[in-house]
Amino acid sequence: MAYEILVLDIDGTLTNSRKEISEKTLKAIVKIQERGHKVVLASGRPTPGILTLADKLRLSEYNGYILSFNGAKIINCSTNEIIYQKFLPRDIIPRLHAAARENSVGIISYEDTCIITDMEADEYMKKESEINGIPIKKVLDFPSYIDFDVNKCLITGPGSKLEKVEIIMKEKFGARINIYRSEPYFLELMPQNIDKAYSLSKLLDYLGLSKEQMISCGDGYNDITMLQYAGMGVAMANAQEIVKNAADYITLSNDEDGVAHVIKEFML
Repeated sequence: MAYEILVLDIDGTLTNSRKEISEKTLKAIVKIQERGHKVVLASGRPTPGILTLADKLRLSEYNGYILSFNGAKIINCSTNEIIYQKFLPRDIIPRLHAAARENSVGIISYEDTCIITDMEADEYMKKESEINGIPIKKVLDFPSYIDFDVNKCLITGPGSKLEKVEIIMKEKFGARINIYRSEPYFLELMPQNIDKAYSLSKLLDYLGLSKEQMISCGDGYNDITMLQYAGMGVAMANAQEIVKNAADYITLSNDEDGVAHVIKEFML
């Protein structure tokens, strides 16, 4: 079966170590869109942190899609229509905040084009701000400030510490929300059932395509489900070993145009 849709994680996959899309990768992605293939950017990033890259890839011109917040929100780049969206239960936010404080780790969420927290920004919050190109807004009281729906919260801290915090959070909240790490220093607090694979199934239903027609490329923990779900799951050479083990194919690294290599081998 021919592959009709290409799903790309961003950091460590689409972009190189400088957080840039190389000219070779850009040309390859535009070429398959010109031939009618769909391209989806699937990332843990908030939507505003993806839009600049979507514009560079001309997704609005070719009816591409953004799957942001690890799949809690899907938008059509051409129409800005929200195809699918899910929120964290509002009543759980104060409890997540309290647990973060108890374990001396950071917690953030997102509002429009800002990262919000009531804590002193740690190096990992600053990294999230830099990656997405959006500022950190310090609020007085995180739980009372969030009187609106949010797609996710993110716990930040050293990887060695988050290993332990992940276990604690799953014991406390695992029955109500989805909890997993996207990076050693980022612990995702997601609406129940939400991950990239689940949301891609919603998008494929919308498009009338099957998972056998999909190639997914990724490098991080939060890409594992979509690599296992896709007709072809591709891990980057720079991926974590656990991610490579979940893949059908291992391409070149993100600094060696691994995405362009996949396009050449399987879509052109």
